[in-house]
Amino acid sequence: MTTHLNHHAPQAHGTAARARRWAALAVLMFPVLLVAVDNTVLSFAVPALSTALAPSGQQLLWIIDVYPLVLAGLLVPMGSLGDRLGRRRLLLIGGTGFAAVSAAAAFAPTAEALVAGRALLGVFGAMLMPATLSLIRNIFTDDSERRTAIAVWAAGFSGGAALGPILGGWLLEHFWWGSVFLLAVPMMLPLLAFGPFLIPESKDPRPGRLDPLSVLLVIATLLPVVYAIKAATASGSILVPAASLALGLASGVVFVRRQLRRRDPMLDVRLFRNPVFSGALTVNLLSVFSLVGFIYFLAQHLQLIAGKSPVEAGVLMLPGLALTVACGFAAVPLVRRFRASTVMVAGLGLNAVAYGIVFALGQTGSVTALMVAFAVLGAGVGMAETISNDLALSAVPPAKAGAASAISETAYEVGSVLGTAVLGSILNAAYTSGVRLPDELSAEQADRARETLGGAVDVAGELPAGSGAAADALLESAARAFDAGVTVTSAIAVVLAVVAAVVVARALRVGTAPAR
Repeated sequence: MTTHLNHHAPQAHGTAARARRWAALAVLMFPVLLVAVDNTVLSFAVPALSTALAPSGQQLLWIIDVYPLVLAGLLVPMGSLGDRLGRRRLLLIGGTGFAAVSAAAAFAPTAEALVAGRALLGVFGAMLMPATLSLIRNIFTDDSERRTAIAVWAAGFSGGAALGPILGGWLLEHFWWGSVFLLAVPMMLPLLAFGPFLIPESKDPRPGRLDPLSVLLVIATLLPVVYAIKAATASGSILVPAASLALGLASGVVFVRRQLRRRDPMLDVRLFRNPVFSGALTVNLLSVFSLVGFIYFLAQHLQLIAGKSPVEAGVLMLPGLALTVACGFAAVPLVRRFRASTVMVAGLGLNAVAYGIVFALGQTGSVTALMVAFAVLGAGVGMAETISNDLALSAVPPAKAGAASAISETAYEVGSVLGTAVLGSILNAAYTSGVRLPDELSAEQADRARETLGGAVDVAGELPAGSGAAADALLESAARAFDAGVTVTSAIAVVLAVVAAVVVARALRVGTAPAR
């Protein structure tokens, strides 16, 4: 009997430890889902926001962008802070703050107040994201388990994107726009209740000193660069965007030089000399760039042009989002047969095909064509994201997981920022230049209709009953201008995806053999 018990004890212990690892992963998925839901829900709330808060075109972009912008600027500092103070501790602080600020943002009275609330959400979001990925890196030490766990992590973003339109759409049809932010409160409860018991604490055993100047330099690099992109499409003068871009690039140069000189750098920029690491980050950034840019215009087209309700629009997007999840999991066995570079380049190729469909058929306004394109895009993003995150994490020792995951997450969030900053700004500029306004509009109405598609729809609804022809003409012109702008942005996205696929294929020719 004694022999029998001793024989099975190690197996029972291993099974219990394995169950605990996956239970910890399940808890970690709630903040991941929350951040994904927050981004997607807001895109679907754009029409309701436009009506309630009457933001300008630039304010609307800032409402969407300021959260990932602040988050991107703070991810590396927060990842480094988590390495020092404890990743689980930072995760719980971030979860508590995110839920509290989300509840406050739900009742923002003005566009400016909502921008401020979203910026504060970025601060707490920066505590969440590096911690989740770095904890996974330390919890799952087996390569195969870690790759599957990261596939689950990546699928959490897609799952949140799928969950957001359904839950958010239902809320928008039954309550006010601010109700979408209240989703954060129940979604944080499992993390706060079970996280302290299931998630093991981890930190860097030999952390360097926190460098406040490096933190400021990271922010001074990202903020001016993204602002330059926005200002270039909104202003007739080139001086402001040029000066902003120069400031950002100069700050970036100073930051890199400072990291190279420091014994304990906040960000080990030498990692970028590794072509596998830098190539994986490029895939990460451009995949999210493609996805977020697509969702930005698709949500508006479905609701404001095709006349779908928020729930109907969310349901239409489900197949594409489900493909993102499915292809993320499919990428795990694929890299056992093919090189990781092949799988990621194939994903970028599908992104190019998706935007090519929109470029060819977007001006027809065909919902079917857009849904097919979104499904193709979802497959491409799912394939590329899982592998890129795994490659980036496996390139560093576990003790530096926080810094590496922060860099990977920074690429993700910068891609999210640029998806709306670049494609969204170009789309808004093309819309403004292409829309034709009826003479019946007042100066104030004309300004609103010229700013955004949502503004044009609102103005058309305000016209008196006898102005039906003017309202129809405005709606037709706005839809045509919007879809023409989508065609322009799609052409740019196709070129970017093709160039990226070529560059990444060359960068990843070595070091990405099939996993065994």
